[in-house]
Amino acid sequence: MSVIKSTAIFGAFTMISRILGFVRDILMAAVLGAGMITDCFVVAFKLPNFFRRLFAEGAFSASFVPIFSATLEKDGKEEALKFAEEAFACLFMTLLLFVGIVEIFTPALIYAIANGFTGDEAKFSLAVVLTRFTFPFILFVSLGSLLAGILNSLGRFAETAAVPIILNICMISALMFASNMMETPAHTLAIGVSIAGFLQVVFLYRATRKAGYKFRIRAPKITPKVKKLLIVMGPAALGAGVVQLNLLLDMIIASHLPDASMSYLYYADRLNQLPVGVIGVALGTVLLPFLSRSIAAGNETQVMKSQNQAIEMGLFFTIPAAVAFIIVPAELIHVLLERSNFTALATTETSLTLAAYAAGLPAYVLAKVFVPGYFARSDTKTPLIYAIVALVINVSLNLILMQYFLHVGLAMATAISAWINVFMLAGGLIYRGHYHIEGAVIMRLLKYVMCSVIMGGVVWYLQGMVKPLIWGNMSEQLLGLSILVVSGIGTYLIATFLTGTVKKEELKAVFSKR
Repeated sequence: MSVIKSTAIFGAFTMISRILGFVRDILMAAVLGAGMITDCFVVAFKLPNFFRRLFAEGAFSASFVPIFSATLEKDGKEEALKFAEEAFACLFMTLLLFVGIVEIFTPALIYAIANGFTGDEAKFSLAVVLTRFTFPFILFVSLGSLLAGILNSLGRFAETAAVPIILNICMISALMFASNMMETPAHTLAIGVSIAGFLQVVFLYRATRKAGYKFRIRAPKITPKVKKLLIVMGPAALGAGVVQLNLLLDMIIASHLPDASMSYLYYADRLNQLPVGVIGVALGTVLLPFLSRSIAAGNETQVMKSQNQAIEMGLFFTIPAAVAFIIVPAELIHVLLERSNFTALATTETSLTLAAYAAGLPAYVLAKVFVPGYFARSDTKTPLIYAIVALVINVSLNLILMQYFLHVGLAMATAISAWINVFMLAGGLIYRGHYHIEGAVIMRLLKYVMCSVIMGGVVWYLQGMVKPLIWGNMSEQLLGLSILVVSGIGTYLIATFLTGTVKKEELKAVFSKR
């Protein structure tokens, strides 16, 4: 199965998850609004996700998948399964201890990462309680990441992509059916997060058994392969830690801004993460096992081809998405979120934040493509160095831009540092001869930009015409937004066909059964 085909499958399931995620966010905006309770939940929700990206999607996944794929390629299924069982045992014991420590010292953790809350005792206490409810999620989701790594290495991406759907269903259910069962709706929402993590592990465990990989419970033991995993994980953990530290510093800074600043950043980032999640995460997840097995087989030609395919596919979707988010952010936020406790002021502030985030949207996706080029070669040190440079730049820009633009300045700093990180990642691969962008690819990317500008012009012209609909009743709002979305997508696709950017044969190749 090709990179494009696999990404299409992964992206399709991820799209379903993201649609459910939007339903979840619409309900959150209506039930929680943008204020103290939402700020506290954002902190409680981001903390386990911070460590998820560090343990699961960050260091562990980046180190486990290449070793598992290479073992599968060279030594066969039994040896690969044995290594997975050994890694699972060590990961489980480490995370169980870690979660226990965090549950005991949660107040100290909140003090460290959201010390702006300390001036409000009620806000600080709520953040502590919600974090204790959500934090077991990290244990479950990290174990699930190992199982997902096995499935991805086998080319089974559908099950992995479907997992986030469980989280969204649990959170939607908590908001719809249990929001009044506890002190605040945020309490039931936080409990729903941990329940979802447990259900995700059960789902993935059943999927790995179905794939022929029946896990046996082993006692934790540092075997040669586990030792190799830990050695490779070291720099990867530091690299992922730097990236996540970047996000934590953003949270610390945002906690000192006026109430609702975290809410604006959260809702804007959620919309911005749609193309990143559907395309960027899909490409990164699919590309790592592809590159690992191609490198193990000595097929550098296929490695180069896979990377170029991933870049083309990623930018085909994200360039027009970035243009749309910059041109009509207020219309999107107003129709999707503004109701009940989500006010017109929240719409204005969130839309400005979304436009700032969107400037870096292609960079967020490209990073997902370039980083596997290092991890597949067991080079986790170079991305670490680049991540540290990007961190320093981001923090410096945060402190400068927040003085003038508050929370919008934090989004602007994130976008700028993301582009700097991508240029360093691409430059490093090119310098080593591990990546070469072909002239045909450059021409196609330039056409993507041109077609996106044409699309942007059409959407900008139409937004004035549909403004009465956008600010009308609910049915009129949906009609107005649908006109903008359909006309934008239609214009972009027509432009790509007329300019020869995309050919019918390529679409047939992606969606053919063979």
